[in-house]
Amino acid sequence: MLKVFVDGNRGTTGLNVSERLAQRSDVTLLTIDPEKRKDPAERKRLINSADIVFLCLPDDAAREAVAMIENPAVRVIDASTAHRTALGWAYGLPELSPEHRQAIERGRRVAVPGCHASGFAMLAYPLMAMGYTDGAYPFTIFSVTGFTGGGSKMIAEYGDVMRPTDYETPRQYALTQNHKHLPEMRVVNGLSQYPAFSPVVGDFPRGMVVTVPLYAKLFRRPASVSTLREDFAEYYAGQRMVRVLGAAEVNALDGYLGANKLAGHDSAEIIVTGNDERIMLHARFDNLGKGASGAAMQCMNIMTGAPETEGLTI
Repeated sequence: MLKVFVDGNRGTTGLNVSERLAQRSDVTLLTIDPEKRKDPAERKRLINSADIVFLCLPDDAAREAVAMIENPAVRVIDASTAHRTALGWAYGLPELSPEHRQAIERGRRVAVPGCHASGFAMLAYPLMAMGYTDGAYPFTIFSVTGFTGGGSKMIAEYGDVMRPTDYETPRQYALTQNHKHLPEMRVVNGLSQYPAFSPVVGDFPRGMVVTVPLYAKLFRRPASVSTLREDFAEYYAGQRMVRVLGAAEVNALDGYLGANKLAGHDSAEIIVTGNDERIMLHARFDNLGKGASGAAMQCMNIMTGAPETEGLTI
């Protein structure tokens, strides 16, 4: 029986992870007395008693928790931003390459990607691996997400009956181009510069679409909508949690791409649209599924040898 401790189970991701773990028969969930939730000694005891520790904490608290580890057998899955570009940490997106999957499988420290960064990496990393672009390409990103991605504070704001009227509309944010996901977007994908990133939060709870617009004339090799769709399908062939929509499925969208289609699921869809001059790549998934707790659970399954989709909804 796998002993698992969730450090920081009061936030959105921590609650979601804890709920998922409680439903599994192969896990013994270690819990902390609510009165000792901020007691460093009790946290340290539980951290070092576990086989797997999930960190669902602010960045500084996540670093503090890692520093508490004395038992070399403890394996960590960190859902914070703290270690996503840190040396010695595997990046928890196994579909990117066999090397990424192997690093998770063998790793003792795994960082769960950010939701926007996950979508961008699922699009940009294969594009570069297949030789269409390199690290110098001037990437731009447009991303629409549900408000649960902002955590408990934003959830409360959107649920407030006295909220401002602009909450009823899509709202752009991170206007200074300092979004916390930008460092991993650059490092994980080997970019020479940060992408221009325009995130938008909408008045719906779960789901997101990350879009990367591309100019085919800037590619390093010829491309079209159909060839990219075929190449992405081949790149992700055999993956259980990422699927590329075929031409007939894209046509059935009738020109619209809803961001909440995969709410409640832990898988992702890759969608290629546009025309042969201006190609649009989209990654659609649940910001709390493949974009957070679902990805964390997938990493745990890979790390422990459990079926990859155990406890997940495809």
